[in-house]
Amino acid sequence: MIAQLSGILLPVFILAAVGYAWQKRGVPFEREFVTRMVLNISGPCLIVDTLSQLSMPRGEFISLLFAATALFVGTVVVAWLVLQSTGLSIRSYLPALAIGNTGNLGLPLCLFAFGQEGLAFAVAVYVTNSVGQFTLTPMLQSNESPWRTLMTTPVVYGAVIGLLVMFLDVPLPQWLDSSIGLLGSLMIPLMLLALGNTLGELRIARLNFAFGWGFVRLAIGFLVGHIVAWSFGLEGVAKGVIILQGTMPAAVFNYLFAARYGRVPDDIAGIVLSSTLLSALLLPLLVSYVLGFGT
Repeated sequence: MIAQLSGILLPVFILAAVGYAWQKRGVPFEREFVTRMVLNISGPCLIVDTLSQLSMPRGEFISLLFAATALFVGTVVVAWLVLQSTGLSIRSYLPALAIGNTGNLGLPLCLFAFGQEGLAFAVAVYVTNSVGQFTLTPMLQSNESPWRTLMTTPVVYGAVIGLLVMFLDVPLPQWLDSSIGLLGSLMIPLMLLALGNTLGELRIARLNFAFGWGFVRLAIGFLVGHIVAWSFGLEGVAKGVIILQGTMPAAVFNYLFAARYGRVPDDIAGIVLSSTLLSALLLPLLVSYVLGFGT
């Protein structure tokens, strides 16, 4: 079990650590270029490549898409109730508590834990989460139209193309399939490097506040993940992915949006960083737990 966990977690930690060390050494890191590359090119390509090679029954994948949607909606509702009971600003704090890092961290973890099948399931959660994030956050925190933001997000188009290729069972030309596969393979290492680099510059302004809410973020996702898995009757890899993706720390994009819209960015940075640190400590237990569903 230790060797199996090491094979899953160490690649994730090593790549993120390289990005972190890069930032601490003061070496230039073109984060804007990396972010644009991931969002506009490699992310959509990974989605198309993964879905085009999906061999599971179509009905099973549709069921998982519904489960992923329920995971996002359920997490938002529970986070809203928690914030409502404490009096904290829902507009400012809801995204950080509701939207987990299903991309930077969740995709590689599911890939290393469950292989290509796990990655396919994780992509369903990632796409749903991305659509929700680029709709909910602008709606809460700015005057921008969430639909305009959504329609200019290439991940959405990658999902549409990937689903069409999968459901119509249209084989892509070899040259195109290989090109999409190569571009898509860039996403996971780039995201891990960007994650470590971003964490290297975040600071925790209020220690107790940040770690308290960071833990709440993980607890909400873990709870809702179990409820969704039970409600949809998920078993095996699907159940493991839903719970693992649900328990991801607060997404880095929550901080980027908070900084952009002036929504307590220091507090959001603290929640992102503290939930990520807590997640790093708990991941061996969490991954060991979900691996039991895939056996």
